[in-house]
Amino acid sequence: MGAFAAERESVSSVGLLNSIKQAYLRTGIYTAPRGTLSYRVHQMVKASYFLAQPGRRYDQDGLRSIHNHDFMSDPAFVGAYQRGVQAASDLHWHWRVHVGLWAARLAARLPGDFVECGTNRGFLSSAIMKDLDWNKTGRRFYLLDTFSGRAERYVSVEEKEDGVLERNRRELDSGFYTTSVDAVRANFAEWKNVCIIVGAIPETLEQIDTQCIAFLHIDMNCSPPEVAAMRHLWDRLTPGAPVLLDDYAGFGYEWQKIGMDAFATERGLSILSLPTGQGLLIKPP
Repeated sequence: MGAFAAERESVSSVGLLNSIKQAYLRTGIYTAPRGTLSYRVHQMVKASYFLAQPGRRYDQDGLRSIHNHDFMSDPAFVGAYQRGVQAASDLHWHWRVHVGLWAARLAARLPGDFVECGTNRGFLSSAIMKDLDWNKTGRRFYLLDTFSGRAERYVSVEEKEDGVLERNRRELDSGFYTTSVDAVRANFAEWKNVCIIVGAIPETLEQIDTQCIAFLHIDMNCSPPEVAAMRHLWDRLTPGAPVLLDDYAGFGYEWQKIGMDAFATERGLSILSLPTGQGLLIKPP
């Protein structure tokens, strides 16, 4: 009975949307010239119509969009995403992972190893390794984390005032952050050349012994260690290498953006802010 009611409600909603669409088309407003108020109204109504249709919108992880997201049905993406879910759980990060896979595929055309600062359970790195058929790449993937949440001694004063320490404890208590490096090692056991480095950044950065990096992913959820990682690894990045910043544009992570913007400005660069909450920087020639 519940399924029937839900189906009837869905059919009713579609019928209502179609009636609104027909009424709207009869107004002729969709023919208004660009730049006019009527044209702007037309654009807003059209966007609202698509957002209201089931299956036509992307709506998760803080991002709602009517734009094409057919990557979600691509078999390669589905396989990679499911490997990420296997490592952690389904966090509904489809577009965020799509960006990460795009950056990793770009990096795979360049010389160098891969580095992730802030691995946790390994969602994105697992998806990348699945997607690239890692054992055939001949590269090393360095995975750095405390594997026990944020290193609280490296949380800035400003972030402490914004409640980052309390958030860290909630995420540990909820199980979002892993406290078992053995479970992480087991997750990555199927792949070769995985270098799991346990401890707080910047203390562990010297253990990254590669001199050539094609891909860098930074996701430590607090500013000082993230900026420290960028400063330490920047000169080792291959020209053209993508640097993916997981929380750069995220709500509640403003101090990470401030720190990374200062780093980029020192070098005459800017970071692309993405609606997924990420940031993207390409190492220039």
